[in-house]
Amino acid sequence: MTSRVRAPRRGEAVWRYFGDVRSTLMAPQLLLLQVSHPVVGAGVADHSTFRAEPWPRLIRTLLSLTTVIYGGQEAATAEARRLVRVHAPMKGTDPAGRRYHALNPEAYHWVHATLVKGPVDAQRLFGRGMPEEELEEYYRGMRDVGRVWGLKDHHLPPDWPSFVEYYDEMVSRHLEHNRSVQDVLDELARPAKPFRRLPGPLWRPFARVAAHYALLVTVGTLPPELRERLHLSWSGRQERALRRFARLVRLLTALVPPPLRIGVSLALAHRAAHRPGTGPTARA
Repeated sequence: MTSRVRAPRRGEAVWRYFGDVRSTLMAPQLLLLQVSHPVVGAGVADHSTFRAEPWPRLIRTLLSLTTVIYGGQEAATAEARRLVRVHAPMKGTDPAGRRYHALNPEAYHWVHATLVKGPVDAQRLFGRGMPEEELEEYYRGMRDVGRVWGLKDHHLPPDWPSFVEYYDEMVSRHLEHNRSVQDVLDELARPAKPFRRLPGPLWRPFARVAAHYALLVTVGTLPPELRERLHLSWSGRQERALRRFARLVRLLTALVPPPLRIGVSLALAHRAAHRPGTGPTARA
């Protein structure tokens, strides 16, 4: 029997945790993990505008994700179909001579897997972690999100322990350094201005601080064996700096009421649902 395709609903674990402001701090790490997959990395290198316009590409990605998580059934389904149409023509041959297609089920599942794992890691590092019963509810909800994106049941591990086993195996055997990995690391180290007219003297001090903490979180939360494979150094001093930053984030977010922690994600979903062509149900 085929499982139903069901978008997240208000108040469920996916709704509460996925768009939490702490999860957004993991976004660069998720991108790095995604492009470490050879199919994703080749597709991004050949078909994405990330190198030329990283900020517009980031905004489009956030709009897409928040539409699926917070936009309701109609908007989520429509966005999933749009993603399939966009990715269908993306195919080619990577520098190692391997043919790839953006809709390769293994690669598509890996992207979904990083999005499953990121909020869990964010809660562990920047919060108290998800209680076990909520973790299982969250994972069931993210399996539903995978179905919305078009993944089949046999692509989705049935429970959280099975997912962790799958995730660790992917990290151990399938991820690699490639051009897209280096592009992401270069952008994190020297972030481009979000607006061309933004004066450089105003942007550069902020960019230095943002780059420091983005790299600290991204490199520090990578699986150690992948960090080594990508030739990224990590010291005890950096580990202590990450822990101090995590304590600061934990303290600041404790002052924010839980509903407000997903406020930015809800605002992005609202914006996406009001784009031209969306129906009244999605806008509601």
